[in-house]
Amino acid sequence: FIVRYFKPAAAPTMDEISKLAAKCRVATPHDVVTNSECVYTFHSPYTTEKGIVVNLTTFVGTVDELALTANDDDADSSGLFVRICKKRVPKEEGDDVNDEPEKTAVKLGVGVEGGFQSDQDKYDIISTYSIVMIGKSADGDGKAQVLAEMPYDDASKNLFPMAVSQSADAIIHHAGLAVKQDLSAWELDDEPKPVSKYADSLPFVENGVKVSPNPSDWKCEKSGDNENIWLNLSDGFIGGGRKNWDGSGGSNGGLDHYMETGEKYPLVVKLGTITEDVSTADCYSYAKDEDGPVEIPNLKELLQKRGIMVAGMQKTVKSTAELEVELNATYAFDAITEKGAHLIPVAGPGLHGLQNLGNSCYMNSVAQMLFSGTVPEISSRYGSKDGETNNPLLKISPTKASDDLLCQASKLSCALSSGAFCGPVPKSAEVSDSSTSDPKHRLAPRMFKHVVGHDHIDFRTGQQQDAAQYFQYLLEKLDRAELGAGDRLKSKVETGPALVTSHLFSYKTESRLVCETDNMIKYKESPPEPMLSLRIPMSKSTLPDTDMPDLKRQKSEDPGDDDKEKEEVPTVTFDACLDEWSAVTTIDDYRWPHLQNSISRATSQTRFVNFPRYLLVHMQRYELGDDWQPYKIEVDIDVPEEISLHKFKGTGPQEGETLAPEEEAKGDAESTNVPAAPAIDESALGQLMDMGFNMNGCKRALMAVGGSNVEAAMNWVFEHNSDADFNDPLPEGGSASSAAAPSNSDVDEKVVMSLVESLGCFTADQVRPAVKHCSGAADRAADWLFSHMDDLDGAIAALENTSAAANSTPKPTTPLEDGDGKYNLVGLISHIGKNTGSGHYVAHLKKDGKWVIFNDEKVAFSEHPPIRHAYMYLFQRSDTIGAPNSEY
Repeated sequence: FIVRYFKPAAAPTMDEISKLAAKCRVATPHDVVTNSECVYTFHSPYTTEKGIVVNLTTFVGTVDELALTANDDDADSSGLFVRICKKRVPKEEGDDVNDEPEKTAVKLGVGVEGGFQSDQDKYDIISTYSIVMIGKSADGDGKAQVLAEMPYDDASKNLFPMAVSQSADAIIHHAGLAVKQDLSAWELDDEPKPVSKYADSLPFVENGVKVSPNPSDWKCEKSGDNENIWLNLSDGFIGGGRKNWDGSGGSNGGLDHYMETGEKYPLVVKLGTITEDVSTADCYSYAKDEDGPVEIPNLKELLQKRGIMVAGMQKTVKSTAELEVELNATYAFDAITEKGAHLIPVAGPGLHGLQNLGNSCYMNSVAQMLFSGTVPEISSRYGSKDGETNNPLLKISPTKASDDLLCQASKLSCALSSGAFCGPVPKSAEVSDSSTSDPKHRLAPRMFKHVVGHDHIDFRTGQQQDAAQYFQYLLEKLDRAELGAGDRLKSKVETGPALVTSHLFSYKTESRLVCETDNMIKYKESPPEPMLSLRIPMSKSTLPDTDMPDLKRQKSEDPGDDDKEKEEVPTVTFDACLDEWSAVTTIDDYRWPHLQNSISRATSQTRFVNFPRYLLVHMQRYELGDDWQPYKIEVDIDVPEEISLHKFKGTGPQEGETLAPEEEAKGDAESTNVPAAPAIDESALGQLMDMGFNMNGCKRALMAVGGSNVEAAMNWVFEHNSDADFNDPLPEGGSASSAAAPSNSDVDEKVVMSLVESLGCFTADQVRPAVKHCSGAADRAADWLFSHMDDLDGAIAALENTSAAANSTPKPTTPLEDGDGKYNLVGLISHIGKNTGSGHYVAHLKKDGKWVIFNDEKVAFSEHPPIRHAYMYLFQRSDTIGAPNSEY
């Protein structure tokens, strides 16, 4: 029994460890345990010989130096931890895997005959554990240091107090936060487990069978296997689990026994998943009308009949769902993209890929664009070139770190910008099985994904999402976190709060409105926006010159283009898209305050008020077909790598223009295009009240429809009588808050009404938040509505809650950046697939003047960046290149 003492003069004894043992806790399946990754960095049990240490009280995993919070004076001065170290070594020669050369996979499966080889096929995992006592440095700098370390294994565990060994075992065998977060996304896409209808009347065979409490005694009674073992709850038969969908799994002994006994005993439970909280046990029904995971309410009583007392039992094996997540994680997600035969792999600072967590390429692409160094101001704030633990945003209590957005953004940016976890440069960028990647060099941004998306109706799931929508939502979350950061985040050049991240991308637009009646002119300025969304005017498209080289070759980094290269694909210039955005449009029913709120036709033209440091352009490549399903527009966009937007700059009021009088201020009203509250017809009000409705609700209904139309008001009542404020007194001034059109001045009511009429199954109040959520894009709004029909009201409520939180955040008053309007293209995000909610996203970023492709974990120099086919374009204002904003 060897003890490593790091401070001989103050070496702790086992008595001192026993004193700390009283604080040790035993993790339950419901506890959050970070046993596979440091909450501050991407260090894992694999990355170094030190692995990670997990606190036996809080279950938080960190690296040694960050084990005790450095900025919390009330934190304990010392604590006990279990160190987890893992090493992956190739299987020795003579093992089955090395007896013959690797074969090409011919079956969709991992670790099965004819399928992809899994890590278990190629490598052995050597795990070592130790109990570590860590305390604060005597120097008073708040840093943690190891005071003593003792090996922890079967031979030594009995030397430790029982509280210590039980706590360590529970942490070592726990599924962990990584799998728990993957499971939450996985399970959100599935129906909840049903309660088995066979549970209450399940036959029980009185055959005297009792199950041994020793897991080493659990073996399949047919094959002798001791893994993936299930107990039949009727007759006590112990059998191997059924084969998985891909042929892997158990010996099928349990299912065979069910068939052999006349299909009378359908319910089984997986041994090793049973804990004191029996609801977390893995239960299954073999019955043909259930045939899947189930809940068994009386499981505890059934287990007691077989001698299994659940009190104090700990989980020792992975559940079926956890194994399913692991299997899902080994797929070669990059198989749908280029094979990369001609690409040169690269690695280093700003050149590290991100692991696909399952449909997370939309997040990976946006994260690479923002945090890997392409936007130096963000890397300066969140990243670190000197190491992965030096950013001050990491100085937060370990128990709060995994749920703190600033900490997790810094963790991600530090890893990407420093290159601290990069491995050797691969010999080839060809597609390969992702399980061949060494875990010590893989970055899996699970905590970042969770902290950004856990409260969002879409981003918390494991489904593919829209990268443009995610970009906007991420900036909103970062802004709120930065504004609430207090002393953690200050301006680097001035006293006071720091600029928010969205300030780098924010621009305003100016609308010049001309009244047709008297030619008076009105200028309206929009709120700041972080992304410019452009419609593609197909009426201005041209076909390529057949004598010119095939322009489609530029898309050689997209999949499946061999057949498309022969097709003639139309081209639209980037200037044509901007011209369409800024073209003069006609508004037929604009209400002019200076004409006593009468309606008169107006013309409107949009221009930029300022040119931001970075301009993120989103191309509306998807439109709605005749069946109201989104489809991708087959078109090339001719985008120069250098552009000038000078002609699109607004000029404001000019000499000789007659300006419409300013509308008198009305509280916090944001728009002058709001009609005066209509007079309520008392007769109509009486008719509605005679039908049994409250007076306030009837007033709201009449005001919403003009004041006198009883039939229209009735329809409104039936749509809104469940609104929270339906029966509330009307606000002072007589306007009905829920009756009038929404205060969202950025929602185009023409788009709303067009969708209402065309779709035919949604109300305006349902369509309006979807249109706002999708930045006015009708195709994306329709897709969002149809994809959330199962719980549309709940999804809309979640959107409104998010919007309310964003609107409640105080906005900075710092003037927006401006410049001459010349831009250089520095980044692309491309999408492959039928619509933004499926397919695959890939990022291309300019690094030191060269284009680099970021396809999840694959990073390589790009031969032909798909500039003509991108979904999102990132431009940097030319006068800022090499001169980052020092306030970040």
